[in-house]
Amino acid sequence: MKKFILLLITISAVIFSGCQTTSGGNPNEVLKHFFDSISKKDFTDAKKYATKDSDGMISMIEMGMQNMNNEHGNKMMEMIQNIQMSDAVINGDRATVSVKDKKSGETTDFLLKKENGNWKVAFDMSTLMEMGNKKMREHGMSGMDNINGM
Repeated sequence: MKKFILLLITISAVIFSGCQTTSGGNPNEVLKHFFDSISKKDFTDAKKYATKDSDGMISMIEMGMQNMNNEHGNKMMEMIQNIQMSDAVINGDRATVSVKDKKSGETTDFLLKKENGNWKVAFDMSTLMEMGNKKMREHGMSGMDNINGM
C-alpha cells in the first residue's frame, strides 16, 4: 500500500509540474521559445508562448509558410541566431524586450503580457500595427496612424 501511495504521489507531481511552462516567469525565455517555434514552423508550439489574441495572426503566418521550402526556415533560424535580446523591462503585467539584429543593428521592441500568471508574446494585429508604426516613425515616415487620411 505504501508503494502505491508513493507511486500515486510521484505521478501526481509529474503531471502537475508539466502543467506549467518552465519559462512562463521569464519574458526573455518566452520570446526565445516563441522565435524558435516559428523558425521550426511549429505553430502549435508557438501559440503556447503567445497571447490568446495572437492565435489568428499565427494561423495566418502558418498558412503563408505552408508552401515555403526549408530554405526559408533555415533563413529564419539564422536570423534568430543573429539577434541579441536586452533584459525585459517589466511594468506590471506588461514587459518589453528589445531585440537587436546584430547584422543590421536594427532594434525592435516586442511586447509580452501576463496571461494566467505566465508571460506571453503579444503577436496580435493591433500590437504588430503599433510596432510597424513605431518603426516607420523611426525611419522618418508618417506611419499608418490615420488610415482614413489616405
